[in-house]
Amino acid sequence: MRPLQISADTAQKLAKSLNVPIEQIMHMPQHILIAKLAELNSKEDSDKKD
Repeated sequence: MRPLQISADTAQKLAKSLNVPIEQIMHMPQHILIAKLAELNSKEDSDKKD
């Protein structure tokens, strides 16, 4: 499997927001990363509503 085609800055931001090591972000399958981002987004939305 190829690493994700994202910039280093993007990988760092994702690692920080998802609270995982940057190496894990780079080797994470794309569909799992998208699912985690959607989960993070929905969590942020629910926090704003409270």
